[in-house]
Amino acid sequence: MPKRDPFKYFHSSPEIIRLAVMLYVRFPLSLRNVEDLLHERGIDVSHETIRFWWQRFGPMFASEIRKKRVERMRAWPQWRWHLDEMFVKLNGERHYLWRAVDHEGEVLESFVTKTRDKKAALKFLKKTMKCHGRPHILVTDQLRSYGAAMNDIGNADRQEIDRWMNNRAENSHLSFRRRERAMLRFRRMRSLQKFASVHASVCNHFNSERSLTSRQNFKLNRAAALAEWRSLCAA
Repeated sequence: MPKRDPFKYFHSSPEIIRLAVMLYVRFPLSLRNVEDLLHERGIDVSHETIRFWWQRFGPMFASEIRKKRVERMRAWPQWRWHLDEMFVKLNGERHYLWRAVDHEGEVLESFVTKTRDKKAALKFLKKTMKCHGRPHILVTDQLRSYGAAMNDIGNADRQEIDRWMNNRAENSHLSFRRRERAMLRFRRMRSLQKFASVHASVCNHFNSERSLTSRQNFKLNRAAALAEWRSLCAA
């Protein structure tokens, strides 16, 4: 059965849609900033069209990226995860964005809750392990909800707690914080969950660890990531 073309009935080309979604999700730009950047390239679209594009195609692109990365990651065992939660305000009310980061700094899962108790931690851990399997070591902060949840699923002996060991997860929050400020915060849990998942997949896709590789390897990895992005959801 032929694959359904998700870009059918759209007047703009798939290349323009992919470019607009990448600019908005990857970089700390507003919808109007992306509109201006596209206008400089001779592409006349409104910021509301860009909003519709990322809401329609962003989850599709993220799902395809995530599916490919999970298939590759299952080829070798996951030996260390870093778990952390960050505060996010929705209409002045505090919520929590739970994030699981692997030993290379890639975000495995993002999950939004109203509380950070045992129930929320348990749901977050089960969701992450269902997709990525069980790691050998889980590094957390001193939040007791992690220990209580791991006792229920039998991972208490794999938990490690230390003041500085979880810097990998703390640093992974920075790109999302910059993006959050550019969007002037969020208003609903649903929109926060949607954007957090899409943003994590796009950042993982273009994360090339330029400080750890040579300039030549960085250019090759960047070109490969961009070429793969341009082929997402191709018919």
